[in-house]
Amino acid sequence: DLGSPSKWIWTTQGEVISQFSAQHQRNGIHIAGENGTPVSASAAGRVVYAGSGLIGFGRIIIVKHSEEFLSVYAHNSRIVVNEGDSVQQGQKIAEMGSTDADRVKLHFEIRQFGKPVDPLKLLSSG
Repeated sequence: DLGSPSKWIWTTQGEVISQFSAQHQRNGIHIAGENGTPVSASAAGRVVYAGSGLIGFGRIIIVKHSEEFLSVYAHNSRIVVNEGDSVQQGQKIAEMGSTDADRVKLHFEIRQFGKPVDPLKLLSSG
């Protein structure tokens, strides 16, 4: 059950510099890092979008994990998977960057039935 915290892992290493806030329309968290830092799939799934067609997100990947859950990884310098690829939890899918961003960071979202949820409530600690 992807609704339980033990099913998701941290997608990259770095400091959380922006928290999720529904009322401020911050739909995910921002994790600071170095250009080229590996970004991995937080849970297994299928890549349903990989590209730069969504304004404000730079190079972005969307992974569908189930009918219920999607995850979003944005501002990457490089994408290393293609739409339609199956990815395993922990598999490298991108490299951190600053495309369409003010600094090098990863914008990470988890969506449940299309609605953003706080990733920090689902990510396993550590």
